[in-house]
Order: sequence, then structure tokens, then C-alpha cells
Amino acid sequence: MAAPGLRPGLGRLFEMPAALGRVRRAYGTSQAFAEVLRLPKKQLTKLVFPLQELERHLVPDSKHEFHLKIFDPSLEDIARAESIFTVTAQNRIEYLSSAERLDHAPALPRPEVCFIGRSNVGKSSLIKALFSLAPDVEVRVSKKPGHTKKMNFFKVGKYFTLVDMPGYGYRAPEDFVDMVETYLKERKNLMRTFLLVDSVVGIQKTDNIAVEMCEEFALPYVMVLTKIDKSSKGHLLKQVLQIQKFVDTKTQGCFPQLFPVRCFTVKLENQVKVGK
Repeated sequence: MAAPGLRPGLGRLFEMPAALGRVRRAYGTSQAFAEVLRLPKKQLTKLVFPLQELERHLVPDSKHEFHLKIFDPSLEDIARAESIFTVTAQNRIEYLSSAERLDHAPALPRPEVCFIGRSNVGKSSLIKALFSLAPDVEVRVSKKPGHTKKMNFFKVGKYFTLVDMPGYGYRAPEDFVDMVETYLKERKNLMRTFLLVDSVVGIQKTDNIAVEMCEEFALPYVMVLTKIDKSSKGHLLKQVLQIQKFVDTKTQGCFPQLFPVRCFTVKLENQVKVGK
């Protein structure tokens, strides 16, 4: 089963020396990003294109009706994305405020993106990883589900505001539905919703409720698969194909590409940096 656009993107990443120099001059990439690009090809592919890692385990004459859809960013695209989350004098990244109700939320002119998912799906961990280049921004992560009780607003430079929503399901706030539904329905500057799904267990009933809200309010949203390092390749491939089928047949506003994330470490001289 072919995945269009995957091989060209991979080829660009392997043309690293000259490209990395250009990217560094243009965006000032971090040492962590540079170290990732120096990884052996097999390890780099696994980190940057995890869907390709799964694709090669499919039987060539497989009769799977649904194909893995590949979003193909260039090296420059990835570096620019990193620069957006890098603190500079001109690019301030900071926590703004928290709110239990929409009318308590800060009135902000810039575009907004929100992250939503079941309790303990790894939402706060992912947001913490996104802010890894902004060490003064505190994103609290807990091993106990239901840690986030309010909508937390973070300024990401002049680009957008990032909103960490309370988790639904176990230990969700009592007014979760009113809080989140009102926000999704009425927040005028909400441009994209990132819906996190646990790849180990797949789409659950509570996830369906979140999907239904996004569809009902005609919101553009993205499905992010977390914890892909917690399953065998066979189990993960089964889940990915099922979720891809769900996106293709049951949704209208969901971006067709699934975005899998995993935990990994990159050694930086005598330090270890944790990313996602």
C-alpha cells in the first residue's frame, strides 16, 4: 500500500548537511533539532515519519480499503514551526490566564487553537513538549487523570493563543460540558482544535462526543494519536487503520492526516532532552 508524498519528503530530510545550514541561517534551529537531524536514517525515519514505519509492515497485496494519508512538511517547514515556539525578544511565549467559563476568558484578538482529549491522554505532556524551548512557561503535568480543571491560555508570540482544555471522562470538572461546549461553539477566534486520542485504546465513546461537538459546530480539527510508543507495531497499525477509516467515513471537518506522537530522548553532549 503506497503512501503518496512520503518518499520525496524523506529524501529531503536525508539531504541534510546543506539544507540544515540553510535552515539554521533562516530560522536559528535549536541544538535539539540539529541533533535529531543527525540521527541514523532508520531512527530519523521512525521519529519524523512514524506512519512510514507502520506502512512497511503492511502486506503488499493487502486489501485494506483505507490508506494512510501523509502530511509532507519540508525541512524548512519543520524549522519554521520550531521557531514559532522559541522564545526571543521579539517572540514572547507566556502563560496568560485560566478560566472556568467563557465569559471569564481573556478577550484576545489573535487566532486561537485548543487542545482537547480524555483525561490522561497525554495532553499536558504534549503541550509541555511544545513549550520545551520556552523554559519559563510552566505546564503542569500529573500522573493522575483529571489534573486540568480550567481552560488555560498561553500566548505564542504574535502568532496565536494556545488553550489547554480540561480532560473529559474520568474526574472531569462537573461543569465540563457547559465549559467546553460553550467555548467550542462561541469562541469566535478559534481556528483549529487538536483532538487527542489514545492510540493504545483507540476512539472511545467519550471521544465520539468530542468529535460530534466539532462536527456539529463545523470546526476544523485535527486528530492527534498519543502514546504510539506504548503498543506493538501490529496493534498500533490496527488502531491507526481503524482510526483512519473513522476519519474518512464519519467526519467532515477533520483534517485527513493523523498526527502520531511519541516520547523520545535526544542526547545533547552531557544532557538528555525529553521531547514529543
